[in-house]
Amino acid sequence: MSLNKVYPFSALNNRCPRCREGKIFKSNKAYAKGNLEMHENCPVCGQPTEIEVGFYYGTGYVSYALTVALTVATFVAWKVLIGMTFDIDDNRIFYWLGTNIVILIALQPLVMRLSRSLWLSWFVKYEKDWKSKPVEQPERINKDQAANW
Repeated sequence: MSLNKVYPFSALNNRCPRCREGKIFKSNKAYAKGNLEMHENCPVCGQPTEIEVGFYYGTGYVSYALTVALTVATFVAWKVLIGMTFDIDDNRIFYWLGTNIVILIALQPLVMRLSRSLWLSWFVKYEKDWKSKPVEQPERINKDQAANW
């Protein structure tokens, strides 16, 4: 079984949640210019990537949750590997804070792409027989996309 056919890996690989084959972003590189540009429809199955106007506003919450999880993970790793106390003379917490900020800034493009991919996968379910079943038209879509239907 291909890794793209397994749910978590399809979201982590930025694949279409309906067919788990098509790439939802135009660029494969997270650190290139235009890294958040998405295909209007999945190039393989035709699933629209923007289901309704303002669909991706919710990804801010997903991005926030991923950032908090990453911050907690770096804090635990720092505490276990380097150690820290909350004494007035111990500055290791400030070193962790600076390191955490650098890590979060460096990983922000990846976090933003992952949050979009996860958000889309929560609203579009996998269809085993996607080749024989046509894509259902979303209830509310952009007027530009309505012309493509």
